[in-house]
Amino acid sequence: MSLDVHPQLLRALRAVLETGSLTAASERLGFTQSALSKQIAALEAAAGTRLFRRGPRGVEPTPAATRLAARAVTILDQLDAAARDLAEVSAPLDGRVALGGFPATAMRLAPRAIARVRLTNPAIEVDFLESSTPVQIRRLRAGRLDLAILGVGADLPDWDLTGVELETLPGGPLLVAVSVRHPLALAGRHRVPVSALAAENWIAGRGARGEPQFGPWPGLAEPRVVATLADWSTRLGFVAAGLGITTVPRLAAQSLPAEVTCLEVDDPHGTGRTMALARIGALPAPAAVVRAALFDEARRIAGYTPPGP
Repeated sequence: MSLDVHPQLLRALRAVLETGSLTAASERLGFTQSALSKQIAALEAAAGTRLFRRGPRGVEPTPAATRLAARAVTILDQLDAAARDLAEVSAPLDGRVALGGFPATAMRLAPRAIARVRLTNPAIEVDFLESSTPVQIRRLRAGRLDLAILGVGADLPDWDLTGVELETLPGGPLLVAVSVRHPLALAGRHRVPVSALAAENWIAGRGARGEPQFGPWPGLAEPRVVATLADWSTRLGFVAAGLGITTVPRLAAQSLPAEVTCLEVDDPHGTGRTMALARIGALPAPAAVVRAALFDEARRIAGYTPPGP
């Protein structure tokens, strides 16, 4: 025997059992008593047995009704759970995510990732806080950031990352930014040995004590620094004017002024500098969406090849 009935008939059965009368059950479900009686009759026809008998205190369930109701509770609970699951899937994610990044990440990585999130999940709001890596670590520990893009590497300070979970972001090697009129650029070279940088004038970044900055190529013995400037736009303006060169991360390569180009560097010792995405504890769903967007955009940046001069 196969019992194929509409879930509403099972709800009618449960309501009558729980209230003990057709009148009370019809009021609970919002049907007329006549309509509810027809639902019970249809269920009895499908079951092939009587489910209720009229008694002095209302309707009395038969053993068949009691056994069917026990199954109905499980069935209806599962249907309700399925409806909730579908609602969660179809409902747009919403929430606010606090994302931190060092200044160079604001050139392309962070804004492009935020734009990607806004396109696919417009109900998620991303607050971007630009600050140095040590400040971000403090904000992360204080609960002011959900995610933080940190600079890490052998040539950087040994940050205290106890309790912080790190994931390496694709980033690619460091580059050197030079004026398009610089001899290295005019020579048509796309890649230069690190020895070619030793005698150059360097534009360095300036920040608070202990905050790492881009500037001379890491590992140069005694680089000649001719200017120390706080903002990227100012530094790159000096580079464009031919007053010096500076080190830039690959994530900035597609955001340089038209008068500036970048070169890859052959350095047998390497720089060991990378980006990492930091968090503390499990990520809520909106933060996980931001994380995925950051990795997607970081992969695009890491695969970018600077154009030849």
